[in-house]
Amino acid sequence: MRRLAVSDRHPYLFSAGEDKQVKCWDLEQNKVVRHYHGHLSGVFALALHPTLNMMATGGRDSTVRLWDMRTKAEVMCLTGHRDIVECLLMQNDEPQIISGSHDKMVKLWDIRKGSCLQSLTHHKKGIRAMVNHPTEYTFASAAADKIRIWKFPEGEHMRTIPDHPAVLNALALNSDNVMVSGADNGTLHFFDWESGHNF
Repeated sequence: MRRLAVSDRHPYLFSAGEDKQVKCWDLEQNKVVRHYHGHLSGVFALALHPTLNMMATGGRDSTVRLWDMRTKAEVMCLTGHRDIVECLLMQNDEPQIISGSHDKMVKLWDIRKGSCLQSLTHHKKGIRAMVNHPTEYTFASAAADKIRIWKFPEGEHMRTIPDHPAVLNALALNSDNVMVSGADNGTLHFFDWESGHNF
């Protein structure tokens, strides 16, 4: 198992794994009710749209796939990454899909046209985690080199948070502007979103 996501609007849990499978679990019936087939290898990333019945997945086949979570239909397959798609964000505003990959790129996607709006190439290492700010129109991406903060919709680079001694695998951010990073050496670091201070 690589990713889990719980729907805010349905009694569903979605899972993705290295067995190429994406599943929808009904939490009231405690069973799998849908399978989503299309990825050619392991699925590493999964995100749910906040208002539409849409799900995005990404994985080892370097694609981002958009699904109708009700019908199980693959709506589109977005190509352009050159390595594993490790993390995804979905939001109401354009760009609606943001993907991070081991190819060191963050891509912003227009799902109406099925095309890449922007490729962000500041990272020097593969990207492993991303998080949206809960109120600002901004997001953060994390790699082994550093954490970078970006502004939507064009992906303007705002600032860098360099102080982390290990490969980052997870990011979380709350409404008090406290960002937490988790690394493969077992450490958690707490940062002030605005200043980047590691407290």
